Amino acid sequence: MSTPFVARAAQVSELSDGLRRAAAGDPSAVLLAADAGVGKSRLLRHVAELAAEQGARVVLAHCVDLGEIGLPYLPFAEALVQLRDLDPEAVDAVVGQRPALRRLLPGTVPAGEPADDAASRLQLFDGVVEALAAVGTAEHPLLLVLEDLHWADASSRDVLRFVVSRLRDQHVLLVASYRTDDLHRRHPWRPVAAELVRHPRVLRMDLPPFTEGELREFATAVAGGPLPEQALRTVLDRSEGNAYFAEELVESGADGALPWSLADVLRSRLEVLDPQVQLLARVASAAGRRVTEPLLRAAVAAHGDPSLAAPGALDTALREAVAHHVLVGDGWHIAFRHALLAEAVYADLLPGEQAALHRAYLGALRSDTSLGTSSQLAWHALHAPDLPTALTASRDAARQAHEVFAPVEELRHLEVVLRLWSAVPDAADALGEDHVAVLDAAATAASRAGQLDRAVQLARAAVDECDDDPPRQAQERTCLARHLLGAERLQEAFEVARLAVEGLPDPTPARAWALATYARAALNADVDDEAERAATDAAAVARQVRAVDAEADAVTTLAVLVVEDPDHAAALLDEALGLARESGDLSTELRTMYNLASNRYYAGDVAHAARIGELAVERARSSGMLWSTFGIELVMLGHLFRFVQGDLTPGESYSDAPEWLGATARLMTLYAAVARGDADVVERGRAREAHWSRDGLVALIGGGCTVDALTWRGELDEAIELALRVIEHLGREWSDYFLGGIWLSALALAALADAAAQERLLGRDVAERVALGDRLLERARTTAERGRPRGGVLGPEGRAWLARAHAEHGRLVGGNDPEAWRAALREFGYGHRYELARTRWRLAESLLERGERDAARDEAATALAEADAMGAVPLATAVRGLARRGRLDLPGVRAAGADVLTAREVEVLGLVAQGLSNRQIGEKLFISGKTVSVHISNLLAKLGVSGRAEAVSVAHQRGLIGSDV
Repeated sequence: MSTPFVARAAQVSELSDGLRRAAAGDPSAVLLAADAGVGKSRLLRHVAELAAEQGARVVLAHCVDLGEIGLPYLPFAEALVQLRDLDPEAVDAVVGQRPALRRLLPGTVPAGEPADDAASRLQLFDGVVEALAAVGTAEHPLLLVLEDLHWADASSRDVLRFVVSRLRDQHVLLVASYRTDDLHRRHPWRPVAAELVRHPRVLRMDLPPFTEGELREFATAVAGGPLPEQALRTVLDRSEGNAYFAEELVESGADGALPWSLADVLRSRLEVLDPQVQLLARVASAAGRRVTEPLLRAAVAAHGDPSLAAPGALDTALREAVAHHVLVGDGWHIAFRHALLAEAVYADLLPGEQAALHRAYLGALRSDTSLGTSSQLAWHALHAPDLPTALTASRDAARQAHEVFAPVEELRHLEVVLRLWSAVPDAADALGEDHVAVLDAAATAASRAGQLDRAVQLARAAVDECDDDPPRQAQERTCLARHLLGAERLQEAFEVARLAVEGLPDPTPARAWALATYARAALNADVDDEAERAATDAAAVARQVRAVDAEADAVTTLAVLVVEDPDHAAALLDEALGLARESGDLSTELRTMYNLASNRYYAGDVAHAARIGELAVERARSSGMLWSTFGIELVMLGHLFRFVQGDLTPGESYSDAPEWLGATARLMTLYAAVARGDADVVERGRAREAHWSRDGLVALIGGGCTVDALTWRGELDEAIELALRVIEHLGREWSDYFLGGIWLSALALAALADAAAQERLLGRDVAERVALGDRLLERARTTAERGRPRGGVLGPEGRAWLARAHAEHGRLVGGNDPEAWRAALREFGYGHRYELARTRWRLAESLLERGERDAARDEAATALAEADAMGAVPLATAVRGLARRGRLDLPGVRAAGADVLTAREVEVLGLVAQGLSNRQIGEKLFISGKTVSVHISNLLAKLGVSGRAEAVSVAHQRGLIGSDV
């Protein structure tokens, strides 16, 4: 730009600081938000120039507005080419390790090479991050600028989320700009921006309009000297601080007659130019803000206007357009100086003129396919309109989107094809495939894009269209069944899969997959006999026709069905794992490893399960499938395994997960958060309630952990009410005897027992509490009998929580038998470190009530040591409280006290402050009411007061008891 850069010192300083931090290995991202014309691009180019002068490597990439067509990964593909130019060796090394990344580099994918599934899409994401890390160094940090993110396609938005979440120690500063005035309520960028700014390494920078002083300085710089005061005042009033509008007003107002609106400004800028320049601008506007120079030249030629046909006429017009700041050179592209100018020029065209220009681009792209992509061809064909070309170009664009693992864009292109199908005669001949094939491809794209209901809808349409071809209809039913399984419509999947098997009687790979799918559907529908028969048949057919992938899937299902012999099940899973790896079916490999880890865990071998889980997560990560269906399941298991082994650290947050999966992955972290005593854990758990209906596991884990946290906080009625609601909800969603109900019943019994203990101290009737507890214990017992997994025996975890439910019920009814707690202790001995410590605390309490002080001290000491070692703050606090009340001598436990009062007197006074009687205080402290009376007499004398109320008041004033008592 010829206009000097003025003002924006604070923003320049902030971005420069970010680049300095990047050089030190502290990466960050900045979201630069502003209205159109305020000066985002001018600021970013100024910062880029400063960065380059200081030795930084600078990459500038852009998004373009192609409406529903979209160019997948456009800004990252553009950036990757520039990164390779900056450091070919580093980028090529990354591409060698992440081959999927080749699909963003022109000319690096062999012709006809098939695209992989979601595995490669996520590998591509990893590759982008690694390429950025490879090019940015301490000596030459990388500044990556992405402009116009309000136009970003869905895949680019996904990559941006991933890149931001993986910022760890790279030498990278990422700056992404977007227009706030374009963000309507449902704009797809709005939730992405809101999500990104919550990341600790992301700063949102709002770029305001110029202040009056800044705009005065800017206008003076544009004019080359001070403006007359009246003209300056007009610019100030009309531009309202918008830099672009102000510049246009100043430059177009040399004669003193300033246009009133921005549209007038833009028209006045063009109207003074030669007709050839105006024509060139109109042709360029039909391509959007930016167009490659070769395509622009070809479109001008195809348009056929004689004024630009003469030798050198186009070059002259182009130079004039640049000289008058209408167009600018932008790398390989010719771009309008501002997006608003491009929009204004195009909007001024009559509909017929717009169509003619799109036909010119269409002709240019047909004549030379190297000038653009199928997406661009489809875009211009739709607006020409040329529906046959739009149909074929959209199908080609869908294939290209598939090749670069952009399922959202692939689906969008395929839906254009489906929409145009009836309007284009002989569409099947033009595409070389029929309508069913397009529906099937669209269903698969929708599934990979996470639009599961849409996948089911499209797959069902494919099935319905195959009435006259039963074998093909059966294959389409297999696909529909798998989409239904993904959407957790289990009973419907079972029925559809059964019909698929019936329609494929001959031994073929299609029948092998139909049987394997039917087996999985039967497994999920709890029809175990049918699942075993179908999986056995699937494995046999798969071996016969050498469909190794289907065999691996079937053998995995068989292994899940083995319930009496976990070791045999593990052997089958090992076999399935080998088959999956042989076939290269990574999805089945991860499914098998997930089931293998689960098998070992539910057999009580926690350490082995954790090792398998760690290997599986690393396998998923290294192959780019960490956020696939079973990748996310493995991440969740990892959180569970660490918690059970006593690791309560937050661990890896997996904030790089897509939003909808990251929330699921972090669900299991609630276990450790409750055990640590995180201050916000109840709020985090309650926030999940809005998603109960979407996933029963959210209700079970989120609800159950919140019940536990509420109990620790002493909000007992809230805990009980929530536990009952979760049980009722999952009874409807799953079944009356879902196994998690044992855990929830035990947690609810714990809260009931605590509430009953408090009410007994106050002399209240606890009959209703006991009656509810009786019902909960009966539910736990019945669930253990009827809800056993797949008809097998209840595993170690289920047995442990059933024993805990019995022990809590004993505490509720006033028995609190140490033997019940010892039974729970034995059951949790399979390896649940935290629950072992918590059970020892309760055992110590029951022993103390029985007067077995030495045994109580030993159990409490072990519980306290474990709680402290794990960082289980609520548990450690509870054990110390028990030790103080029971006068147990534990290492490191000092009774609260003061110089005036003994520790016991302080405890007694604290209970007096709660309104408890001598008898109630005695029960609380495991001493007699007479002893309590002696303590009260002593403390009254020491404080020099005559009564209990005065003693409490004086003790508060002197800080002898807390103000919260």
